[in-house]
Amino acid sequence: MKKQLSISLQEYPMEWVVAFCGLQDKHLQLLRETFDCEIVLRDGCLQVFCEHEDVMNQLSHIVKAAFELLEHEQHISYRDIEYICRLEKLGKLEELSLVYQQPVGKTINGKFIYPKTIGQRQLLQSMKKSEIVFASGVAGTGKTYLAVVYAASLLKKGEIRKIILTRPAVEAGENLGFLPGDLKEKVDPYLRPLYDALYDTLGKEQVDKLLEKEIIEIAPLAYMRGRTLDHAFIILDEAQNTTRAQMKMFLTRMGYHSRIVITGDISQIDLIRKQDSGLIGAKRLLGGIEGISFVELTSLDVVRHPLVQKIIERYEEEEASWQKSC
Repeated sequence: MKKQLSISLQEYPMEWVVAFCGLQDKHLQLLRETFDCEIVLRDGCLQVFCEHEDVMNQLSHIVKAAFELLEHEQHISYRDIEYICRLEKLGKLEELSLVYQQPVGKTINGKFIYPKTIGQRQLLQSMKKSEIVFASGVAGTGKTYLAVVYAASLLKKGEIRKIILTRPAVEAGENLGFLPGDLKEKVDPYLRPLYDALYDTLGKEQVDKLLEKEIIEIAPLAYMRGRTLDHAFIILDEAQNTTRAQMKMFLTRMGYHSRIVITGDISQIDLIRKQDSGLIGAKRLLGGIEGISFVELTSLDVVRHPLVQKIIERYEEEEASWQKSC
């Protein structure tokens, strides 16, 4: 016999309720399919019909978490609902409320930017407490975006004097020498995600001014050799494609009052021999050193289209089966 649960939504603004339900009740349909229950919105109440009481409790937690998200973001996506459901099933939903306690920074319009996942919150905490942070994880987890936004917030506060964005020049067997144009024109296509994050937080006009004054600097990794970088926030992106020698060179550029964030995805190494990756070597050699943190983001932290998460998980399953068979 089906049990009934009524969850009042009358305390929330109508636009939040509409956002929670999703376009053409798409979010409610996701909840119905995920928990095998009937859900109807009637007279400002969510009516849930289900045979299992534990499902009722889970849905109560999910509704509460969804409206907490709406309170901070004023928006909720299909991916957000899916993420909340997965956390509830894993018994980790309570941790989600901690994600919105501290913003990473602000957009150019003054809106706070919060971490979107538990993994992103861990990355933010690590960037606040450690001078060097290694953030590795699959594509779409927001690791690079978060690092750039945090760097921009420190620049606004005057806690750093310079932002330096760098990455190895090699990409899928191609190097910058094959591309037309000057250095900036060669590097720019590889650094679009970094520019997008800077534009979100500082605005294009301000970013262009800071680039002109070299307060923001963008350069290939090879241009870091021989420098000492003081009072700077340095981000090394796509670090899985550095060699051991390049990683050592980069890490030893660090000067006083500087911070370093290194991001990469070891599943996307373009080097001929994957074991030569400087990111893999650094994780093996530098663990346990005070002031250095390692954060691993997973498919659970993917903030792109929900299909991206499913695609990544299928590839991970296939790679795991290959490793077992070897």
